[in-house]
Amino acid sequence: MSTQTPRATGHVVDEDTVGVPSFEASGGDWSQIAEEAARLGEERIVVNMGPQHPSTHGVLRLMLEIDGETVTEARAGIGYLHTGIEKNMEFRTWTQGVTFCTRMDYVAPLFQEAAYCLAVEKLLGITQDVPARASVIRVMMMELNRITSHLVCLATGGNELGATTIMTAGFTAREEILKIFELVTGLRMNHAYIRPGGVVQDVPPGAVEQVRTALGNVRHYVKQLEDLMLANPILKLRLKDVGYLGLAGCMALGITGPMLRSAGLPYDVRKTDPYSGYETYDFEVPTASGADAWDRVIVRLEEIYQSMHIVEQCVERLAEPGPVMVGDKKVAWPAQLAIGTDGMGNSLDHIREIMGSSMEALIHHFKLVTEGFRVPAGQVWQTVEHPRGELGVHLVSDGGTKPYRAHFRDPSFNNLQATSILCEGGQVADVVVAVASIDPVLGGVDR
Repeated sequence: MSTQTPRATGHVVDEDTVGVPSFEASGGDWSQIAEEAARLGEERIVVNMGPQHPSTHGVLRLMLEIDGETVTEARAGIGYLHTGIEKNMEFRTWTQGVTFCTRMDYVAPLFQEAAYCLAVEKLLGITQDVPARASVIRVMMMELNRITSHLVCLATGGNELGATTIMTAGFTAREEILKIFELVTGLRMNHAYIRPGGVVQDVPPGAVEQVRTALGNVRHYVKQLEDLMLANPILKLRLKDVGYLGLAGCMALGITGPMLRSAGLPYDVRKTDPYSGYETYDFEVPTASGADAWDRVIVRLEEIYQSMHIVEQCVERLAEPGPVMVGDKKVAWPAQLAIGTDGMGNSLDHIREIMGSSMEALIHHFKLVTEGFRVPAGQVWQTVEHPRGELGVHLVSDGGTKPYRAHFRDPSFNNLQATSILCEGGQVADVVVAVASIDPVLGGVDR
């Protein structure tokens, strides 16, 4: 909330309120606002929640019209984190596009990478050529990322309601997986690890054992989190019957993910339109019937357990060695990477080869890195099951080395349409609960 002098304005807010005085509370002495409202005999108070408010999960602006403590109207204002990622991708090679899209939804970066690369592979016609081991690694990394994303949702949601212990338990569990990400990709987030044709490099020695250890630790913390949340009568009172959105509303607004599954529909892209071999994994799609904030917590907790089950299957499959990038050297960029003391880069062996023994390899490396590979003209649509719902990628190629157009259907963007329905008629304090149950990430919304 800013510290400007309060003001009462007589301007109209929209066509439905022509002639009705409005009051925008923006800090200062509340008594002055109340006095002005009483003098005019009308009371229509509009307050801004955000875009810097910690409970808006990023730079989301909520414009709330309130009557006492009741929210009579709620509108979402977005665009404060617009980065122009989709437009920037038109001026970079197909491989460089991964570095951009991984930064959209920064809580779940690996899903944007996977969706984008699957789409590029469709355009190239090499979907069936991606090595099985690369697909297993992709699935493992995505499911670990799904766990971390849900943990952030539950932890921050608990913290916003005053339950700091929920936050510490959630973030402690997440840290176990971020260590795995750093071990495998060299970074804790914004990895650019999944590339067209496979993944940058194989998991390092000892990584599989560390994943097993991390899963055991995460399971312990998630059980602790479950006890803290589901056995807490105060939390249940704050969440039960708050932020209700039934199945009809979800279908009308294009809502997907845990919000849709909390309304009873088991829609999951991993089951309806499998990719990366998901049809070969054993897992369930959790659903609930309450369609409120409480059931969304239950669905996300159960999804964490299902993701751990998938990761366990991936670990077993990684026992068999194999390639992690397509054999076509015209696509397999970058080549021979390794994680060193200064992060990920070309391995010393590869540098020695291209600089000392093979002029052809040096020329090929130079052209592939600077120009990139060409993708046949056409367009493609690819979806994956993101932690927040269905993530779609529409790519258009004109036959060049850069995308002609790249557009992402981010689930947070669609899910935010439900803000008004979830909040209107409830209390101001319930707005925090409703927004937390949507779990929006504004990096993906604004792009």
